[in-house]
Order: sequence, then C-alpha cells, then structure tokens
Amino acid sequence: MHRLLLLLAAPISLLVATPSTPGTPSYEVELTGSADGRTWSGRETVSFTNTASEPLPEIYLRLWGNARGCGAVVVTGGTETRDCTVRKFPLAEPLKPGKRMSISFGVTMTAPDREDRFGRSGAFSFFGNALPVLAVRDAAGWHLESDVGIGESFYTVAADFAVRLTHTGNLAVPATGVLADGVVNARQVRDFAWAAGPFVSTEATSPGGVKVRTWATPTVTADAVVKARNEAVAALDDFGRRYGAYPDHELDLVLNDRWTTFSGMEYPGFVLLISPGAPVVHEVAHQWWYGIVGNNEYADPWLDEAFATYATDVHEGNHRAGCWPGTLPVAITKDMGYWGAHASSYGTYVYTYGSCMLHELERLIGTPAMDRLLAAYAKAHWHGVVTAAAFRDAAQAASSVDLSAFWRTHGVA
Repeated sequence: MHRLLLLLAAPISLLVATPSTPGTPSYEVELTGSADGRTWSGRETVSFTNTASEPLPEIYLRLWGNARGCGAVVVTGGTETRDCTVRKFPLAEPLKPGKRMSISFGVTMTAPDREDRFGRSGAFSFFGNALPVLAVRDAAGWHLESDVGIGESFYTVAADFAVRLTHTGNLAVPATGVLADGVVNARQVRDFAWAAGPFVSTEATSPGGVKVRTWATPTVTADAVVKARNEAVAALDDFGRRYGAYPDHELDLVLNDRWTTFSGMEYPGFVLLISPGAPVVHEVAHQWWYGIVGNNEYADPWLDEAFATYATDVHEGNHRAGCWPGTLPVAITKDMGYWGAHASSYGTYVYTYGSCMLHELERLIGTPAMDRLLAAYAKAHWHGVVTAAAFRDAAQAASSVDLSAFWRTHGVA
C-alpha cells in the first residue's frame, strides 16, 4: 500500500501486517455508457504486485454487483468459481515475489431494476460496488466470502483508479475521485462508484478547503439538499481535525428520496443518501472508518460501523451516558456470517453496542487520552487494514490503565 511510510513513526505495537497479496493495485478503466446511463461497457486493466514470499499462480476478482442476482456484471475472461460474485484468473505463469503484472478484461455493468446502491430509480442509475475489484489474500487465504444480504461484506485494499466515463446522453455522472481531462482519478481508495442521470447539482467549499458537491434527484427538496451539504461540510472539517485531514479535495453527496433498502451508503469520496432523513454525518465518518482506516468488513464489521457511529456521537456532542447494557450474550465482534443469520440483532450489537463500548472506553481512560488514541490509530493505519487486536494494542498504548478486564466485559477480548 502507498503511504505506509507513515507507519515508520508509529510504535511497533500499532503495526499490523499488510495483506499478503496482491499488493499496490491500480485500475485503469475505459467505459462507454448508454444514452440513459443504465449500461456501461468497456475494458478494465488491473495492475498488481506479488507481495507474498511465494509465487502467485492466480488472482480473483470480486463482482459484488452480482451478489443480489447474477448477470448485472459480466466479465470476459477468467472462470467462474462457486458463485457469480467471484471470477478466477489463472496466470499464464506464476508471478514471482516482488514482480508486477497486469491483466485486462472486458466488462459490462447494467443497473438492475431495483432501487438499491447498485440499481435503477426512475431516470437515475447507481453503480455502487459494481466495478470488479481484486480479492485479497492474507494470512487466512483468499477472501471470497459471500454478501450475506445485510450491511457490507467487502474487503479491499487501497488502490489508485483512473476511470474514463464516456456517454452521449444528457447526463450528469458524479463519481469517486476528481475529473481532469476526461478521466476521473482517485488515489488510494478502496472502491470506485458513480451514478448517472439528470441530477440537479450544487456545491460549497468547507472552511478546511474540501469541495462538497450535491447531486439530487428532482423530487428532493432544496432545503433537504442544503441541510445535507451543511452537515457534510461541518463533519468533514471536524473529523479532519480529530483523525487527520481528509485526503481528497472533493466529496460527492448523491441524494434520492426513493430508496427503501438503505438510508445511506458510503464509498470513497462518494455517498448515497436517502433524503430527507439521511444519516449524513455517519456516512461522512465512514470516509475515515473504512475509507482511510480499512478493515475486513466481513470478518470485523464493528471496526468501521461502531467507529462511524461513535464519531457521529462525538461530533454531535452526544456522550451516550448509560447506553452500555452490561454483559452481552453475544460478542460485538461476530462476523457477517453470524449477523446474516441473526439480522435482527445486527444493528443493535454492531452499531449501538459497538459505539457504546467506545464511549465506555473514553469514560475509563479519559477524553484527552481517547482523542489521542484515535488520532494516533488513524495515522498509524492510514490507508492500511486493521484488526481488533490492532485496536486493542493501540488503546493499551494510549492508556495507563490495564484494559484486559475491559475487553473481556465489553465483548472484544
């Protein structure tokens, strides 16, 4: 991963292993959209380095857009594995350690007829988790886990994207990254998302220098747009002061009032929001907690959702006194396989109890120590991948109190 030089100044206890391979990925994508913006076809080139200690015989792509129905994302080349969200590409020759290579393939993405993060809503199409991305292989092997139907099950490493989106329709196409000379460039992001349609656009710049653009469907009111934009501007600068400056120059908010399956969904520099009533601050917080400080969202969903919820509370001055319910029958650290089978408990444990645990930790070690902890933790893992053990180590390094009993009683031992 790029920017890992920041780790050199971190205490050794804060370090976590970089995912084994593929490393330092980059994506070059050329897509042409249909006149209505619903179908995009073209070619994608993925470059990567074998950062493992042994030859790499194959790679896998994740086609997350097929998680709720095969056929929405079609890739030429490779072979399908156990389901249509995984595409295996055997390499002509095993890639030696330290060597870099590229593969290219054709790709077509058609927004499904559903009002979802990858879907169609009236004249508007949304391409969240639509672009194929590299699967990750770490010490546990290749991560090819399925989407369980709730939350997020994604796991990617930071990468550079250069995407050309060409179309002939009368469309606005907001996307991750910044447009320059016809190419949208996004550096060190975990995914690339976009939308297409006749959006109404406005923009403002935060005092900290971040441009916030809104892209609204026509039935979203002007007051709702202004409210969402103002909340995002304030949150970006506040989180930048707390956890490290937002690394990009732009954040796009895409507002629609017709989504029924979710209220907000975060992508790097690009957020889908229900309007009115959108959880703007929470989704902006995800730009740090998952976007910058990454995690395996299938294995450790609490490491981004609990942190984004806690960050929202802190921004709003809500200390959640008394929210911890006591000993829990189930640990908040369960993976998405468990929560997929216990969906009714997912939000309560991962979001609410997870953030309550962080508030309890703050009350134990003190607010100044908690502030220093999160700032140092973000800096040490900037554009990296964290684990529960990494956070426990970081918290212990920031506190003079032995936290062993705290972790046991709060479900994160």
